Amino acid sequence: MSDALKLTAFRAIYDANVDYVQATLRRLGVSAAETEDVTHDVFVAVFRHLEDYDPARPLRPWLFGFAYRVALDHRRLARHRNEANAPEGHEMKDDAPLPDELLEEERARILCQRGLDALDFDKRTVLVMFEIEGRSAQEIADHFSIPLNTAYSRIRLARAEFERHIRKYGAPR
Repeated sequence: MSDALKLTAFRAIYDANVDYVQATLRRLGVSAAETEDVTHDVFVAVFRHLEDYDPARPLRPWLFGFAYRVALDHRRLARHRNEANAPEGHEMKDDAPLPDELLEEERARILCQRGLDALDFDKRTVLVMFEIEGRSAQEIADHFSIPLNTAYSRIRLARAEFERHIRKYGAPR
């Protein structure tokens, strides 16, 4: 692939998917303050491996793989630096009162984020892939190179732990 063609293809992928990658990274536990830098790292890896992409296959699962690996590396590096990613979402963006519906949505989002933050990285990833990304258990099994029944078991365990955490943080039973 020529350099000009590679740059054009990369630009199109970046423009169409940067929001998706950022949202995926946040769901995988990257803090809001670090999302931009980690997104950059994801797209550097995407650019380096652009020739490996098979256009006959869906793009977003391929991008998710990069986001997953970069987020995992980021968490490992943070652990080595003894950085703790504190849960976010407590700050208000505006002092003006929010309508009840918006306030309830924000509470639900914070509760969900706390539940996800409490999961270990592997459980969080499986839950995000299945419940948020809409991936099938078979796709999860293929992604992790595990048997299908193991994927179902991991989904079930991740859901159960997530539910325990959100009940602990204040969701009704």
